[in-house]
Amino acid sequence: MSNFSLIATAAMGLEAIVAKEVTNLGYECKVDNGKIEYQGDAKAIARSNLWLRTADRVKIKVGEFKALSFDELFEKTKALNWENFLPENAEFPVQGKSVKSKLFSVSDCQAIVKKAIVERLRKHYKKTSWFEENGPLFKIEIALHKDIATLTIDTSGVGLHKRGYRVNQGEAPLKETLAAALIQLTNWHPDRPFFDPFCGSGTIPIEAALIGQNIAPGFNRDFASESWPWIGKKVWEDARNEAEDLAKYDQPLQITGTDIDHRMIEVSKENAIEAGLGDLITFKQMQVSDITTKNEYGVLVGNPPYGERLGERKEVEKMYRDMGKAFAELDTWSVYILTSYEQFEEVYGKKATKKRKLFNGFIRTDLYQYWGPRPPRV
Repeated sequence: MSNFSLIATAAMGLEAIVAKEVTNLGYECKVDNGKIEYQGDAKAIARSNLWLRTADRVKIKVGEFKALSFDELFEKTKALNWENFLPENAEFPVQGKSVKSKLFSVSDCQAIVKKAIVERLRKHYKKTSWFEENGPLFKIEIALHKDIATLTIDTSGVGLHKRGYRVNQGEAPLKETLAAALIQLTNWHPDRPFFDPFCGSGTIPIEAALIGQNIAPGFNRDFASESWPWIGKKVWEDARNEAEDLAKYDQPLQITGTDIDHRMIEVSKENAIEAGLGDLITFKQMQVSDITTKNEYGVLVGNPPYGERLGERKEVEKMYRDMGKAFAELDTWSVYILTSYEQFEEVYGKKATKKRKLFNGFIRTDLYQYWGPRPPRV
């Protein structure tokens, strides 16, 4: 099989960014709620997993059809070419979800899909007994939405936000995929200074360094589809070699992360070392009111505490006021702040150039964008 229907799943609000990344990899795509659909070969599966910074995972769409009864779900699932994907010893658990559909019992749908695939494979592999399932893992999902059943196989395994560099983390770590999206929503270029005043476990500065040196975010981990016999080791080897060739390890970077908590600075340093970026990022303990710099035309990206708990509200408001005063001095800088605090502009003391709605997990937040002047042409 040369081409597959692929789906890159995306958190709400990040679809356009994921679509841009898929396009940059050379694939034409179609954007939908929470997903980007495109066509690609086995190499596209490897490259998508290695390179997509803001997608949650990459799936193969095996089939899509209307299903109003369990019989219909069984027969239409059985009619799909599962033998093209699943070897005889495949381990294939089925998970599911159902939204606004007649077939609302997820456990029944999972059992029916499993049974239909077994029937199909039994016939193909001429087996009378049960399958041992002691081979490579193929996670199958049945997703029903308004009676349309979509059957997919997950090629990623662990979610793409797990880059493999996070040795330690703080209380409410920002997902790596969202951190990468925040950076891509700015006007930052690797030749400009980059600053994160609430670096926590270092996610935003580390993602900035990966972007700055064009390092594939998946370089440090493995994926479920690496063990699939029909993709083969060479495809993955070629994709990793391409990533290595495209990395700009000699690109100088000026990236700084600060935090009020000295323990988080140590955690940030450990994580940066694990990512192989220890000597590229400066981490130091500092409170936001003390931030000053002689650098010009930089980009500041911050994910400060939101004051979600009642007792923290006054502290957070004071911190936002301090931020407003400190950042007012950075008159050539562009500032991007993510928070769920709705009166942010009032307390910060300045109206944003633009606001963008994003979700940090289940928390609805806004990215407040304060655009600085363009740097003079060199």
